[in-house]
Amino acid sequence: MSPKFVLSVLMASTLISGAAFAQGLAPGAQRGAEEGGAAGGAVGAVVGGAVGAAAGVVGGILGVEQRPRFRSYVQREHVTSYRYEEPVRVGAVLPNAGVTYYEVPPEYQAPGYRYTVVNDVPVLVDPNTGRIVEVIE
Repeated sequence: MSPKFVLSVLMASTLISGAAFAQGLAPGAQRGAEEGGAAGGAVGAVVGGAVGAAAGVVGGILGVEQRPRFRSYVQREHVTSYRYEEPVRVGAVLPNAGVTYYEVPPEYQAPGYRYTVVNDVPVLVDPNTGRIVEVIE
């Protein structure tokens, strides 16, 4: 492979991965990099990370097909909604007090994240920071 090609893939991967991390979608990039690395070494990891991040941006943490099921699950759980004065959006940070976080069931494959309901909308949250990483509409 030419050095220019490897450099362009690396740069694209960095940009896409940066966007994915900023939106809390690092799992797609991480999985893609791991699978690409196993299949094709260092270059495979770079390409796999870029493809995985792009897939994560499109599908979100839960994935398009899981969102309606997850939303139904949350509604069946009758979780109390937290009232938040700011817009409910990815990147918003919920306060430390007053919000209850719940475990995401394993079938939704969102390890490390918790969910809550904010202004009647289910959201996935990074429990370490209180940052909303996905809004389930």
